[in-house]
Amino acid sequence: MVEQDWLSERFAEHQDRLHAVAYRMLGSPGEAEDAVQEAWLRVSRADTGQVENPAGWLTTIVARVCLNMLEARRARREESAGALPPEPAGPQESLHPPGQASPEDEALLADSVGVALMVVLDTLTPAERLAFVLHDVFAVSFGEIGAIIDRSPVAARQLASRARRRVQGAAGASDAARSAKRDIVEAFLAASRGGDFVALLELLDPDAVVGEIRGGHAVAAFFAARRAQAARLALVDGVPAAVWSHLGRPKAVFTFTISKGKITRIDIDTDPGGLRSLDIVFLTANNKER
Repeated sequence: MVEQDWLSERFAEHQDRLHAVAYRMLGSPGEAEDAVQEAWLRVSRADTGQVENPAGWLTTIVARVCLNMLEARRARREESAGALPPEPAGPQESLHPPGQASPEDEALLADSVGVALMVVLDTLTPAERLAFVLHDVFAVSFGEIGAIIDRSPVAARQLASRARRRVQGAAGASDAARSAKRDIVEAFLAASRGGDFVALLELLDPDAVVGEIRGGHAVAAFFAARRAQAARLALVDGVPAAVWSHLGRPKAVFTFTISKGKITRIDIDTDPGGLRSLDIVFLTANNKER
């Protein structure tokens, strides 16, 4: 009973921090609450005889729970077949489904880890995400992080560094995300999904080219037949483009050449080797930098 009381007191003492760790790891207040509850179940069954640093021990347990949840989330995405999931709602919408972050929650997360991470959060592997958040946000040592993910401190440092480069790259690409090219690509995708021949024709140069298809009318007819229906807006190596994925893996990248506000050429790259070398960050339609 004494040990259980001690556990309850330590858990209550650090609960706010544990919830903060879980929220910044998972990006969802509902999942964060689930993670903290699961952590308490593990803590309540644990042997505390060797615990010298309760705060660090509890953080480790929560981090491991979050890592499992991130890996399960990633597996579900890779296993899902068919059309891509709908793009997340833009910040203009005031309603949000239960369990998802409200605008206030999103603002808290953005303030903690930076706006750039909001863009790339779901592109990081679970291990990268854990290493980056624990080290850069909560100042957990790479030795402790390595123990959580069964890696060496050096490997944990490399994971955090890789994630940090992605975040910094997204921040550096923020101007491109707001550029006129992004607006044109976004409008093109919307018109293609809707089969809007007239809107496509308005966006295309009269001499536009896509592979063997030449001329604005022919290209508009091609994409009006919903050839790019499942493509999503993205930054590819920092440049606005479109990407079609299947089972979580990019299968085709559409790059756009634009001159004087008109699309003059669309190149479609389907080479698996080439696609693996690209830095792809999916964007939310109509979502400007917050």
